[in-house]
Amino acid sequence: MENRHRIFSVSVASVYPHYVAKAEKKGRTRAEVDEIIRWLTGHSQETLDQELAKQTSFEDFFAEAPGMNPSRSLITGVVCGVRVQDLEDGTMREIRYLDKLVDELAKGKAMDKILRKAPA
Repeated sequence: MENRHRIFSVSVASVYPHYVAKAEKKGRTRAEVDEIIRWLTGHSQETLDQELAKQTSFEDFFAEAPGMNPSRSLITGVVCGVRVQDLEDGTMREIRYLDKLVDELAKGKAMDKILRKAPA
């Protein structure tokens, strides 16, 4: 339980540069990382920037998100050896959803597919 609390109390802002670096290393952009986070959480760019500036913990970031995207349940696959769809803990599942989306971005997946948009 101690380890779980430490993970959730980590600020999103402390991990955010790693998400951006991972994306940029593969030719993607900070704007695309932000788009993914906004899609997942319902934040506007302004409120996302505010949460990063406030050093909001992952636990509070997801608990107080304006509107978690219902399509996030379509995110499946393995992150750190764990199937995201099988995680029972809500906050850990949300963190892994975000990790998975950033992984997909870094792997060159099209943004429409990352954001689980149906083909037009």
